[in-house]
Amino acid sequence: MTRAGAQHITFIGGGNMAEAIIGGLIENGFERGNITLSEIVTARAQYMQESFGINLAPDSASAILGYEGNGHSKAQVVVFAVKPQVMKQVALSLSSSLVETNPLVITIAAGIRTTALARWLSTDDNGDVIEGAKIPVVRCMPNTPALVLCGATGLYANANTNEDHKEIANEILCSISKTQWLDDEYMLDAVTAVSGSGPAYFFLMLEAMENAGVKAGLPKEVANALAIQTCLGAAKMAEKSGEDFAELRRKVTSPNGTTEAAIKTMERGEVREWIEKGVLAANTRSQELGEMFKD
Repeated sequence: MTRAGAQHITFIGGGNMAEAIIGGLIENGFERGNITLSEIVTARAQYMQESFGINLAPDSASAILGYEGNGHSKAQVVVFAVKPQVMKQVALSLSSSLVETNPLVITIAAGIRTTALARWLSTDDNGDVIEGAKIPVVRCMPNTPALVLCGATGLYANANTNEDHKEIANEILCSISKTQWLDDEYMLDAVTAVSGSGPAYFFLMLEAMENAGVKAGLPKEVANALAIQTCLGAAKMAEKSGEDFAELRRKVTSPNGTTEAAIKTMERGEVREWIEKGVLAANTRSQELGEMFKD
């Protein structure tokens, strides 16, 4: 059994990304009985329980401390899958439960730095830091293709984590994505810009290719299918070949051919520069959100 497989995992929040991770874990053989969910929206909670056969906790504190319905199993891993805007409130409300059980905390909330989250998770009802609290936190940035078990995730571990913690977090996120570990938390802003927001860049490209295909005379469904398969094929070639992207592009671009005509037109439109500017704008916005949520 893997390290993650031997853990009892609690999810705080049952949105799309939590659904993706739970689905990925189960598909990879993780025991349903070792997964507990706390979700405040009743209809969503029932949907998750019916879809995956997992434990549904009466409240978040019970999900961490254990309750009769899950065999009084305390959480060894807690995955925070709540929106950034409510993370502080949720974290403060669960701090005593987390300090008591001292689980590995994994957060997928965008923009919340580990220093801020660890502080909230170590603060009592009077606003004082709980003595001896050293919460291990792994912050990760998955992207939406995780919903089809084909995501890309950047991860950063705070100073309270050890190699076992990192291995467990890696196994959990590997159930839905490929992972990249970072030594500098601020690099997660760049991860957000490249892969977190990245699927939207490709959807924009697909949209433009489909529209162009229709203008060139193709039925919309044909242009749609060709664009999607071309995107999949190009990505698979890039993954399998190991060659530089520029070299792959050159191999497809015959002199005076159709591809060269397209590339030259795109380059005249400064498409490369605008993609770079877009990614860097996302990076800047991610940094701004980090500052916004630091207190």
